[in-house]
Amino acid sequence: MRTRIYAIVVGILGVVALGCGGARNETGPTPVTGSDPSPGSSSGVQLTDDFGGRQLFPSDNWWNQDISSAPIDPQSDAYINFIGRTRTGHPDFGPPPYGIPYVGVSGSEPRSAVTFVDYGSESDPGFKGEVGYPIPSQAQTQPNYIEGGAPGGGSSGDRHMLIVDRDKWALYELFGARWNAGARRWEAGSGAVFDLSSNARRPEGWTSADAAGLAILPGLVRYDEAQRGPVRHAYRLTVRATNGYVWPASHRAGSTTGALPMGARLRLKASKSISGYPQYIQNIFRAMQTYGLIVADNGSDMYITGAMDSRWNSDELNPAFRNLSAADFDVIQLGWR
Repeated sequence: MRTRIYAIVVGILGVVALGCGGARNETGPTPVTGSDPSPGSSSGVQLTDDFGGRQLFPSDNWWNQDISSAPIDPQSDAYINFIGRTRTGHPDFGPPPYGIPYVGVSGSEPRSAVTFVDYGSESDPGFKGEVGYPIPSQAQTQPNYIEGGAPGGGSSGDRHMLIVDRDKWALYELFGARWNAGARRWEAGSGAVFDLSSNARRPEGWTSADAAGLAILPGLVRYDEAQRGPVRHAYRLTVRATNGYVWPASHRAGSTTGALPMGARLRLKASKSISGYPQYIQNIFRAMQTYGLIVADNGSDMYITGAMDSRWNSDELNPAFRNLSAADFDVIQLGWR
């Protein structure tokens, strides 16, 4: 499983946070014993919530932006060559514990203060003056509320935790989340809160729960969306190394010459045939042609991030994604809006 390693470089321009990720193996992390995601009842907690089909962020948000006619970047071929033209795609999601879980809660879910151990100065304490994140109490002891599957988050991996307050329409995201049983508190490396009705961007230079400073949930491949029909947003992509950042990202996590910047967008070529796959996979691939992939973190090349969901069929997903190679994509003009 990918981990993020940070170094602090102090120079005449100030303090810059650098991040890098080690590659995951192709089969994913070692499974964690536990149940599949299931709805909560007493507090209105819902894992794998579809939010009634409501779109995350406004229709003109960068995640929801149609880039099918966007110009190709002059350095597109060079960027694809850096990745490796034959590098195939990989669905970085599946049944538990693969993928990133997300949780829907009601506005009455109690808030818990979070102690930020790495990026406190770039983390949000809560939503619109509130203090705390609506973390379900079940997450302390039950699996599959936090990326990696371990109850309470465990001690390794990215341990993303994504929560949507359905009533306030707010998204809470944590990186490195864990329940510290000894101290009786929630801890995280960083955290960000997003108003899902707004296009507000993170402050320049700030990270989020993701290295690029972007929200994670709106870029996940989600089961309900793919089954319902056309998917109308971009997906989150990792590559092995990055170089700076461009809009819509706000944070850098590397400076490798020749690599794509955080926030760069790849678009599946319209000439790539996507027929012959199950309809839900066609829906996923068509979104790559219309909305593209956004580079959001360092990790393994051409890994497309999705939600953890017991309904995914990895026997269908894995070979389909392997039929996509980096050469099937163009990099659109960097920073295009």
